[in-house]
Amino acid sequence: MSTLSNEDLTGFRDIQRLAYDCAEAIAADLQPGVSEKDVAKKMESWLMDHGVDDWFHKPFAWFDDRTAFDGFIGFKHLGGFNPAFYPSNRRLEEGMPYILDCAPSRHGYTADIGYCGVVGENKLLDRLMDDLLEYRVLLLDQVRQRLPLADISRAVDSLCARHGYEPRHKAYPFETLAHRVELLKDDGKQSHINLAHFGLRNIRELATSGWDMLSGGDSPIWNSGKRADHAPTPGLWAVEPHLGFRGTGAKWEELLVVTETDAYWLDDDVPHVRRWQSRGIWPMEKVA
Repeated sequence: MSTLSNEDLTGFRDIQRLAYDCAEAIAADLQPGVSEKDVAKKMESWLMDHGVDDWFHKPFAWFDDRTAFDGFIGFKHLGGFNPAFYPSNRRLEEGMPYILDCAPSRHGYTADIGYCGVVGENKLLDRLMDDLLEYRVLLLDQVRQRLPLADISRAVDSLCARHGYEPRHKAYPFETLAHRVELLKDDGKQSHINLAHFGLRNIRELATSGWDMLSGGDSPIWNSGKRADHAPTPGLWAVEPHLGFRGTGAKWEELLVVTETDAYWLDDDVPHVRRWQSRGIWPMEKVA
């Protein structure tokens, strides 16, 4: 998928907005005492009630130090996969950070979003969420310069080091900063097969396109490794810089459109951008 029509871009934008609408709706009702499993299930039900018919992955929810993936050590032979990622019985408390993450599909269009917040106040989380603005600007600027994806990932690592943060996206399988999102065939079905929280159609399509990309010297996984040492490949990428500091984690995740000559975020009307606007730090020039 190197070229997307305006109709396709609208379809991806709509499902991304739906995913964020879900996160915001569930977050608005969060109360101390609810568990990660409860929240993930509510997100799944909300999305299915709004027409979602498949998944890249079903919803995840992480609370407290689990937002920073503390102690998450993946199995190397499985690319870093760890069952600890799955929603747990951890219960939310006042002042705890949380991250909601979901990747729904509808009519062949898929989004993958990350949303973080707190019930009450958390000054450290505020700092992390403010600093995430710099990563969004850095990523887009360097993709537009057509720098190798691995170099851009390393630039994110360097920015984390300057801020004193850990790049916790490295805890994801394959130390993934971003991954490809592919257009699926709309077969009209209301439900599809899922395995271990992941949709088989999306995984199969990613694997198929990934094989084609690898055959041509490109990778469907964007990280700091050698396989990602190539110019940005046209298509859609779900990008997710994830910061960790002293047991608190914060991230955003959204779709980046890459063309042969340019790049842009699929939508600037997303919760983290609206938050930066409300705090007077968007665009970054206001801070300089």
